[in-house]
Amino acid sequence: MSEQLLKEKVYEIFPVGYIRRSDGRTTLEILGSYVPALKELDKFSHVQVFWWFSEFDDDMYRGIMQSEHAPYDAPVLGMFACRSPVRPNPIALTTAEILNVDPEKGVVEIVNIDAFDGTPVVDLKPYIPVCDRVESVRVGEWAADWPQWLPEEGQGLEE
Repeated sequence: MSEQLLKEKVYEIFPVGYIRRSDGRTTLEILGSYVPALKELDKFSHVQVFWWFSEFDDDMYRGIMQSEHAPYDAPVLGMFACRSPVRPNPIALTTAEILNVDPEKGVVEIVNIDAFDGTPVVDLKPYIPVCDRVESVRVGEWAADWPQWLPEEGQGLEE
């Protein structure tokens, strides 16, 4: 398919829920019509949360292809080589530990997430090691001293 045809195609993404932060708790509040999709999620220890960087959903941010001010002493990075919220499509992915699933209320309590209160959730997938874990990985030099594993307290917002 030509690049011109791809540019003309529009894909529709809509929230299935919202991230809520209240009283020191972090929850995923799932909208009513999607609550049945929570069936059996409580059997998993972790969930992959796909969410929308809603605060960066702007043509200006979507047009940036390289980070001019890369963090962590990194060189200039292409947006596909970093986890910045500035992206052509501001989709984020965070793996989070599940504390509780309340299928009656449509609420998933998680340890933490690096998203703001009210952030739209676009999808959830269970973390399954055979699909999601890689034994031998390579990362950029600038990220070589980062921890090997997700912290027990989860991935939170930088305050």
